[in-house]
Amino acid sequence: MNRLDGRRILVTGAASGIGQSTALRLLAEGASVVAADVSTDGLEKTLAQAQESGSGDRLTLLEMNIGDESSVVGGVRSALAALGGLDSLVNAAGILRASHTDQTSLELWNQIIGVNLTGTFLVVREALPALLDNPSSTIVNFSSTSASFAHPYMAAYAASKGGIQSFTHALALEYGRAGLRSVCVAPGSVKSGITDATGGYVPADADWTLFAKLSPILPAELESGGAPMGSPAAVAGVIAMLVSDDGAFITGTEIRIDGGTHA
Repeated sequence: MNRLDGRRILVTGAASGIGQSTALRLLAEGASVVAADVSTDGLEKTLAQAQESGSGDRLTLLEMNIGDESSVVGGVRSALAALGGLDSLVNAAGILRASHTDQTSLELWNQIIGVNLTGTFLVVREALPALLDNPSSTIVNFSSTSASFAHPYMAAYAASKGGIQSFTHALALEYGRAGLRSVCVAPGSVKSGITDATGGYVPADADWTLFAKLSPILPAELESGGAPMGSPAAVAGVIAMLVSDDGAFITGTEIRIDGGTHA
C-alpha cells in the first residue's frame, strides 16, 4: 500500500521543474492529482510521463493562471469537482525576474508579487473550505532560500518568497486546531524552469562574483547555466513526506532543500 493512496491533491506549477516532479511523485505514491499550470504544453508532457508510469488515470490537467483571480476561482472549483474534495494543496507555481533594484519598475515589482505572493494567497483562499472539511489536511507553499539569504538582483523575488513564508506561519496558527498543517519548502540550487531561465533575466552588467557563494556543498548531478544543481526529485520527495502521515507533526515551519548551499 502506498502512503498516499486515496489522497486528493492539487499541485500548481505542475507543467515543469519541481512542480512537475512533485505531481509525478505524488501519483507514484498513490494520490489522485490535479496538475494546474498556465502552460498547457507543459501539462501535456506531465500527463505523458504519468501515462508512461501507469498513473495517468489518476491525473487531471487544469489550465490555471494563479496571477488572475477569476482563473483561480474557476480553476480551484474545477479541481474540487474532479477530485471530489481536497486533502492537500501544493503551491509550486511562481515566476522569477531579476534586475537592479534601483532600475526595477513598479510594473515588474507588482508582476512578481502578484504572481508569487498574491497568487499563492488566492489559491489558498479558494481551497481552504475544502481543506477544512477534513480532520487532517496540508498546505505546502513554496518559499526559497532567497527569503533568508542574499540573492543578488532578486529583491522583488526575495520579498515575494519572504511574504509566502510569513503567510504560511500565519495559516499554521490560524487553522492548526482544525487539523490543517501549513508548511513551506525553501529550495535552493535545485534545477527548475526558473533556474534555467535565470541567466536571461540577470542584468547584462551583473557582477557574477556575487553568485559565487550560491553553490551546494553536496555533489550535484545536474547543472543550470553552468552552475551545479540538485534534482527536482529531491524536493518532490520532501513534499510527498509532508503531505503524508509521516509529516503529521510538522507545521508552521520551512524546510530548506539546497544541498548545503547555505550551511
